[in-house]
Amino acid sequence: RRNEDPTPLPRMSSTSRDERCLLAVPKKGRLHERCMKLLQGCGLECERAERLDIAHCDNIPITLVFLPAADIPKFVGEGNVDIGITGQDVIREESVDVTQLLELGFGKCQLAVQAPKGQYASAADLIGKKIVTSFPNLTAQFFKELAASKGRTEDTTVVAVGGSVEVSCTMGLGDAVVDLVETGATMDAAGLEKLDVILRTQCVLIANKSCGHPAIVDRLKKRMQGFLDAQQYSMVSYNVHAANKAAAIAITPGRRSPNVTNLEEEGWFAISAMVKKSELMDVMDRLADCGAIDILAFDIRSCRGSAQSQ
Repeated sequence: RRNEDPTPLPRMSSTSRDERCLLAVPKKGRLHERCMKLLQGCGLECERAERLDIAHCDNIPITLVFLPAADIPKFVGEGNVDIGITGQDVIREESVDVTQLLELGFGKCQLAVQAPKGQYASAADLIGKKIVTSFPNLTAQFFKELAASKGRTEDTTVVAVGGSVEVSCTMGLGDAVVDLVETGATMDAAGLEKLDVILRTQCVLIANKSCGHPAIVDRLKKRMQGFLDAQQYSMVSYNVHAANKAAAIAITPGRRSPNVTNLEEEGWFAISAMVKKSELMDVMDRLADCGAIDILAFDIRSCRGSAQSQ
Protein backbone atom coordinates (compact mmCIF):
# COMPACT_ATOMS: atom_id res chain seq x y z
CA ARG A 1 0.00 0.00 0.00
CA ARG A 2 2.84 2.41 0.74
CA ASN A 3 3.74 2.81 -2.92
CA GLU A 4 0.14 3.39 -3.99
CA ASP A 5 -1.92 6.55 -3.99
CA PRO A 6 -3.86 7.03 -0.75
CA THR A 7 -7.42 5.81 -0.52
CA PRO A 8 -9.84 8.50 -1.81
CA LEU A 9 -11.80 10.20 0.96
CA PRO A 10 -15.50 9.27 1.01
CA ARG A 11 -17.70 12.10 -0.29
CA MET A 12 -19.34 14.43 2.25
CA SER A 13 -21.26 17.66 1.85
CA SER A 14 -19.34 20.84 2.65
CA THR A 15 -21.84 21.68 5.41
CA SER A 16 -21.35 18.31 7.09
CA ARG A 17 -17.56 18.60 6.70
CA ASP A 18 -17.47 22.02 8.39
CA GLU A 19 -19.72 21.10 11.30
CA ARG A 20 -18.29 17.70 12.11
CA CYS A 21 -14.89 16.60 13.30
CA LEU A 22 -13.57 13.83 11.03
CA LEU A 23 -11.89 10.94 12.86
CA ALA A 24 -9.98 8.40 10.76
CA VAL A 25 -9.79 4.84 12.10
CA PRO A 26 -8.33 1.65 10.60
CA LYS A 27 -10.96 0.05 8.41
CA LYS A 28 -10.29 -3.62 9.23
CA GLY A 29 -8.28 -6.10 11.27
CA ARG A 30 -7.35 -6.21 14.94
CA LEU A 31 -6.61 -2.50 15.10
CA HIS A 32 -10.11 -1.76 13.80
CA GLU A 33 -11.62 -3.95 16.51
CA ARG A 34 -9.57 -2.33 19.28
CA CYS A 35 -10.39 1.18 18.01
CA MET A 36 -14.12 0.47 17.90
CA LYS A 37 -14.02 -0.92 21.44
CA LEU A 38 -12.24 2.26 22.58
CA LEU A 39 -14.74 4.54 20.83
CA GLN A 40 -17.70 2.62 22.25
CA GLY A 41 -16.13 2.99 25.68
CA CYS A 42 -15.98 6.74 25.03
CA GLY A 43 -19.73 6.80 24.40
CA LEU A 44 -19.68 7.34 20.63
CA GLU A 45 -22.90 5.98 19.11
CA CYS A 46 -22.86 5.33 15.38
CA GLU A 47 -23.81 2.73 12.81
CA ARG A 48 -21.76 1.98 9.73
CA ALA A 49 -23.83 1.15 6.67
CA GLU A 50 -22.71 -1.83 4.62
CA ARG A 51 -19.99 -0.97 2.05
CA LEU A 52 -19.79 2.60 3.31
CA ASP A 53 -16.54 3.94 4.73
CA ILE A 54 -18.07 6.74 6.83
CA ALA A 55 -20.32 6.67 9.89
CA HIS A 56 -21.90 9.70 11.59
CA CYS A 57 -22.05 9.63 15.39
CA ASP A 58 -25.51 10.44 16.73
CA ASN A 59 -24.55 11.92 20.10
CA ILE A 60 -21.43 13.96 19.32
CA PRO A 61 -20.48 15.91 16.14
CA ILE A 62 -17.89 13.37 14.99
CA THR A 63 -17.84 11.39 11.75
CA LEU A 64 -15.76 8.24 11.54
CA VAL A 65 -13.83 7.73 8.32
CA PHE A 66 -12.57 4.18 7.76
CA LEU A 67 -9.18 4.07 6.03
CA PRO A 68 -6.18 1.74 5.76
CA ALA A 69 -3.97 2.38 8.81
CA ALA A 70 -0.99 3.24 6.58
CA ASP A 71 -2.97 6.04 4.88
CA ILE A 72 -4.20 7.73 8.05
CA PRO A 73 -1.05 9.80 8.83
CA LYS A 74 -1.14 11.43 5.38
CA PHE A 75 -4.86 12.20 5.59
CA VAL A 76 -4.40 13.79 9.01
CA GLY A 77 -1.21 15.64 8.04
CA GLU A 78 -2.79 17.15 4.92
CA GLY A 79 -6.00 18.12 6.73
CA ASN A 80 -8.35 15.79 4.84
CA VAL A 81 -9.45 14.55 8.26
CA ASP A 82 -9.02 16.29 11.61
CA ILE A 83 -7.78 13.45 13.81
CA GLY A 84 -6.90 9.80 13.45
CA ILE A 85 -5.86 6.62 15.21
CA THR A 86 -2.90 4.74 13.78
CA GLY A 87 0.50 3.33 14.67
CA GLN A 88 3.60 5.34 15.48
CA ASP A 89 5.45 3.14 12.97
CA VAL A 90 3.47 4.37 9.95
CA ILE A 91 3.66 7.98 11.17
CA ARG A 92 7.45 7.75 11.31
CA GLU A 93 7.62 5.92 7.99
CA GLU A 94 5.61 8.64 6.23
CA SER A 95 7.48 11.50 8.02
CA VAL A 96 4.19 13.34 8.46
CA ASP A 97 4.04 16.46 10.66
CA VAL A 98 1.12 15.82 13.01
CA THR A 99 0.42 16.36 16.70
CA GLN A 100 0.44 13.24 18.86
CA LEU A 101 -2.32 13.68 21.43
CA LEU A 102 -2.42 10.40 23.32
CA GLU A 103 -0.78 6.98 23.50
CA LEU A 104 -3.54 4.38 23.45
CA GLY A 105 -1.68 1.39 24.88
CA PHE A 106 -2.69 -1.19 22.25
CA GLY A 107 -1.10 -2.33 19.01
CA LYS A 108 2.24 -2.49 20.82
CA CYS A 109 5.05 -4.11 18.85
CA GLN A 110 8.62 -3.63 17.65
CA LEU A 111 9.94 -2.80 14.19
CA ALA A 112 12.88 -5.17 14.18
CA VAL A 113 15.76 -6.32 12.00
CA GLN A 114 15.35 -10.08 11.49
CA ALA A 115 17.61 -12.60 9.79
CA PRO A 116 17.74 -16.38 9.31
CA LYS A 117 18.67 -18.05 12.59
CA GLY A 118 22.40 -18.47 13.14
CA GLN A 119 23.57 -16.71 9.97
CA TYR A 120 24.41 -13.26 11.32
CA ALA A 121 25.67 -12.10 14.71
CA SER A 122 24.34 -8.54 14.58
CA ALA A 123 22.59 -6.02 12.34
CA ALA A 124 26.00 -4.59 11.43
CA ASP A 125 26.72 -7.84 9.55
CA LEU A 126 23.87 -6.93 7.18
CA ILE A 127 25.41 -3.67 5.98
CA GLY A 128 25.74 -3.94 2.19
CA LYS A 129 23.22 -6.80 2.02
CA LYS A 130 19.67 -6.87 0.64
CA ILE A 131 16.88 -6.09 3.15
CA VAL A 132 13.19 -6.70 2.45
CA THR A 133 10.58 -4.59 4.28
CA SER A 134 7.27 -2.73 4.21
CA PHE A 135 9.06 0.20 5.87
CA PRO A 136 11.65 1.26 3.26
CA ASN A 137 12.25 4.77 4.61
CA LEU A 138 12.87 3.73 8.22
CA THR A 139 14.96 0.77 7.07
CA ALA A 140 17.15 2.84 4.75
CA GLN A 141 17.67 5.46 7.46
CA PHE A 142 18.58 2.81 10.05
CA PHE A 143 21.23 1.11 7.88
CA LYS A 144 22.64 4.43 6.68
CA GLU A 145 23.17 5.56 10.28
CA LEU A 146 24.47 2.12 11.29
CA ALA A 147 27.01 2.10 8.46
CA ALA A 148 28.21 5.60 9.38
CA SER A 149 28.64 4.59 13.02
CA LYS A 150 30.75 1.60 11.96
CA GLY A 151 32.85 3.52 9.42
CA ARG A 152 31.44 1.44 6.58
CA THR A 153 30.81 2.78 3.08
CA GLU A 154 28.75 0.01 1.47
CA ASP A 155 25.19 0.80 0.41
CA THR A 156 22.51 -1.49 1.81
CA THR A 157 19.82 -2.41 -0.72
CA VAL A 158 16.26 -2.00 0.55
CA VAL A 159 13.49 -3.88 -1.27
CA ALA A 160 9.95 -2.65 -0.54
CA VAL A 161 7.09 -5.16 -0.49
CA GLY A 162 3.46 -4.82 0.57
CA GLY A 163 3.11 -7.87 2.81
CA SER A 164 4.27 -11.38 3.77
CA VAL A 165 7.67 -9.93 4.58
CA GLU A 166 8.64 -12.86 6.80
CA VAL A 167 8.86 -15.32 3.87
CA SER A 168 11.24 -13.14 1.84
CA CYS A 169 14.44 -14.83 3.01
CA THR A 170 13.04 -18.31 2.35
CA MET A 171 12.00 -17.24 -1.15
CA GLY A 172 15.43 -15.76 -1.88
CA LEU A 173 14.23 -12.18 -2.19
CA GLY A 174 16.62 -10.82 0.43
CA ASP A 175 19.26 -11.63 3.03
CA ALA A 176 17.18 -10.30 5.94
CA VAL A 177 13.96 -8.45 6.69
CA VAL A 178 12.71 -5.52 8.73
CA ASP A 179 9.21 -6.20 10.01
CA LEU A 180 6.89 -5.70 12.96
CA VAL A 181 7.19 -8.19 15.82
CA GLU A 182 4.44 -8.56 18.41
CA THR A 183 4.73 -11.98 20.07
CA GLY A 184 7.57 -13.34 17.90
CA ALA A 185 5.57 -16.40 16.85
CA THR A 186 5.51 -15.49 13.14
CA MET A 187 9.21 -14.63 13.19
CA ASP A 188 10.07 -17.95 14.85
CA ALA A 189 7.87 -19.94 12.45
CA ALA A 190 9.70 -18.34 9.51
CA GLY A 191 13.07 -19.41 10.92
CA LEU A 192 14.12 -15.84 11.73
CA GLU A 193 15.71 -14.24 14.79
CA LYS A 194 15.76 -10.64 15.98
CA LEU A 195 19.09 -8.82 15.64
CA ASP A 196 18.09 -5.25 16.49
CA VAL A 197 15.08 -3.02 17.18
CA ILE A 198 14.56 0.06 15.02
CA LEU A 199 11.42 1.33 16.73
CA ARG A 200 9.01 0.47 19.54
CA THR A 201 5.51 1.42 18.47
CA GLN A 202 1.88 1.49 19.57
CA CYS A 203 -1.38 3.06 18.43
CA VAL A 204 -1.79 6.77 19.11
CA LEU A 205 -4.36 9.51 18.63
CA ILE A 206 -3.04 12.19 16.28
CA ALA A 207 -4.37 15.53 15.07
CA ASN A 208 -3.76 17.91 12.21
CA LYS A 209 -1.63 20.89 13.25
CA SER A 210 -4.46 23.27 12.26
CA CYS A 211 -7.42 21.19 13.39
CA GLY A 212 -10.62 23.24 13.19
CA HIS A 213 -12.46 21.48 16.02
CA PRO A 214 -10.28 21.90 19.13
CA ALA A 215 -13.16 21.68 21.63
CA ILE A 216 -14.47 18.41 20.17
CA VAL A 217 -10.96 16.95 19.98
CA ASP A 218 -10.25 17.90 23.60
CA ARG A 219 -13.51 16.31 24.74
CA LEU A 220 -12.74 13.08 22.87
CA LYS A 221 -9.18 13.00 24.22
CA LYS A 222 -10.45 13.29 27.81
CA ARG A 223 -12.99 10.55 27.20
CA MET A 224 -10.29 8.29 25.79
CA GLN A 225 -7.96 8.97 28.70
CA GLY A 226 -10.77 8.28 31.16
CA PHE A 227 -11.66 5.00 29.45
CA LEU A 228 -8.02 3.89 29.30
CA ASP A 229 -7.48 4.73 32.97
CA ALA A 230 -10.62 2.83 33.91
CA GLN A 231 -9.31 -0.32 32.18
CA GLN A 232 -6.40 -0.39 34.63
CA TYR A 233 -8.43 -0.10 37.83
CA SER A 234 -11.29 -1.66 39.78
CA MET A 235 -13.26 -0.12 42.61
CA VAL A 236 -13.07 -2.00 45.93
CA SER A 237 -15.64 -1.40 48.65
CA TYR A 238 -15.65 -2.92 52.15
CA ASN A 239 -16.68 -2.42 55.77
CA VAL A 240 -14.13 -2.34 58.57
CA HIS A 241 -14.06 -1.71 62.33
CA ALA A 242 -12.23 1.30 63.71
CA ALA A 243 -9.62 -0.98 65.25
CA ASN A 244 -8.58 -2.18 61.77
CA LYS A 245 -9.29 1.00 59.84
CA ALA A 246 -5.71 2.27 59.59
CA ALA A 247 -4.41 -1.11 58.43
CA ALA A 248 -7.14 -1.39 55.79
CA ILE A 249 -6.52 2.12 54.45
CA ALA A 250 -2.81 1.30 54.16
CA ILE A 251 -3.79 -1.57 51.85
CA THR A 252 -6.17 0.60 49.78
CA PRO A 253 -4.77 4.15 49.64
CA GLY A 254 -6.53 4.84 46.31
CA ARG A 255 -5.25 7.21 43.63
CA ARG A 256 -5.51 10.23 45.90
CA SER A 257 -7.17 8.86 49.06
CA PRO A 258 -9.94 6.37 49.86
CA ASN A 259 -13.54 7.41 50.44
CA VAL A 260 -14.42 6.81 54.11
CA THR A 261 -18.00 6.95 55.47
CA ASN A 262 -19.36 6.32 58.96
CA LEU A 263 -21.84 3.45 59.26
CA GLU A 264 -24.92 3.48 61.48
CA GLU A 265 -23.30 0.87 63.70
CA GLU A 266 -20.91 2.62 66.05
CA GLY A 267 -17.22 2.01 65.40
CA TRP A 268 -17.70 0.76 61.83
CA PHE A 269 -16.76 2.43 58.52
CA ALA A 270 -17.51 1.88 54.83
CA ILE A 271 -14.43 2.43 52.67
CA SER A 272 -14.02 2.44 48.87
CA ALA A 273 -10.92 3.01 46.76
CA MET A 274 -9.52 2.47 43.26
CA VAL A 275 -7.18 -0.52 43.03
CA LYS A 276 -5.04 -1.66 40.12
CA LYS A 277 -6.62 -4.69 38.46
CA SER A 278 -3.29 -6.50 38.47
CA GLU A 279 -3.28 -6.27 42.29
CA LEU A 280 -7.01 -6.78 42.92
CA MET A 281 -7.06 -10.37 44.19
CA ASP A 282 -4.08 -9.83 46.47
CA VAL A 283 -5.65 -6.64 47.89
CA MET A 284 -8.92 -8.44 48.64
CA ASP A 285 -7.05 -11.25 50.40
CA ARG A 286 -5.09 -8.77 52.52
CA LEU A 287 -8.25 -6.84 53.44
CA ALA A 288 -9.93 -10.03 54.63
CA ASP A 289 -6.83 -10.93 56.62
CA CYS A 290 -6.84 -7.56 58.39
CA GLY A 291 -10.49 -7.85 59.46
CA ALA A 292 -12.43 -6.16 56.68
CA ILE A 293 -15.81 -7.67 55.76
CA ASP A 294 -18.37 -7.37 52.93
CA ILE A 295 -15.51 -6.88 50.45
CA LEU A 296 -16.79 -6.16 46.93
CA ALA A 297 -15.04 -5.36 43.63
CA PHE A 298 -16.62 -3.41 40.74
CA ASP A 299 -15.50 -2.64 37.20
CA ILE A 300 -15.07 1.05 36.31
CA ARG A 301 -16.42 2.08 32.90
CA SER A 302 -14.67 5.46 32.79
CA CYS A 303 -13.26 8.18 35.03
CA ARG A 304 -12.27 11.84 34.96
CA GLY A 305 -10.36 14.36 37.01
CA SER A 306 -7.52 13.49 39.36
CA ALA A 307 -7.45 9.83 38.41
CA GLN A 308 -6.20 10.67 34.90
CA SER A 309 -3.83 13.48 35.93
CA GLN A 310 -1.71 11.60 38.45
